[in-house]
Amino acid sequence: MMDIELINVVKNYDGALVKALKGVTLTVPGGEIVSLLGPSGSGKSTLLNVMSTMDRQTRGQVRIGGKDVESCRPLDRFRARHIGFVFQFHHLMPHLTLLENVELPMMVFEKMARIRRKKARTLLGRMGLSGKQHSFPNCVAGGERQRTAIARALANQPDIVLADEPTGNVDTETGLMVMSYIVDYCRQNRASLIMATHNHELADLTDRRILIQNGLIQG
Repeated sequence: MMDIELINVVKNYDGALVKALKGVTLTVPGGEIVSLLGPSGSGKSTLLNVMSTMDRQTRGQVRIGGKDVESCRPLDRFRARHIGFVFQFHHLMPHLTLLENVELPMMVFEKMARIRRKKARTLLGRMGLSGKQHSFPNCVAGGERQRTAIARALANQPDIVLADEPTGNVDTETGLMVMSYIVDYCRQNRASLIMATHNHELADLTDRRILIQNGLIQG
């Protein structure tokens, strides 16, 4: 299990004209399932991007598993091993099949092709996509692309799963199904989940709700 700690984290854009995070201090213990709630523009996506190490804070400290992320080099390898990210928009590689997209993060660790493919097929099957594994992203529906992105995020069995409005492009029933799978995965593997959502039904699946407004944690 890996704790996530943010200590007085500030994130500015456009030369500090946009103050997205204004001194966020937050701890998510390893294995906790958390929903991040707040209006559009409140800082939810920025907070997840900083937690994921894909965006660097302007000031403050981010610690994962007790280590300052600045010391976790190479950072892309650390991220691939420990963090799975489900984006609001799928960001699949259009020239790869759904199966190949799920295999992609496993290639960082040079796993044998046979092992990668078997695991990718299993993950797609759990997302109800066994019959679409050889299709390209532009040949399947938006919800199927998003489910593929969720499978990809879990490919390396991450210790931390970050999800930014992960069901925004799927119907309610499918959204609850796939989020239940992610929550079950995290509980079974003692992984942390931080999910930004406007959906209170999804928030009900989590252990704790965190409200962010105007770049600050409330309460």
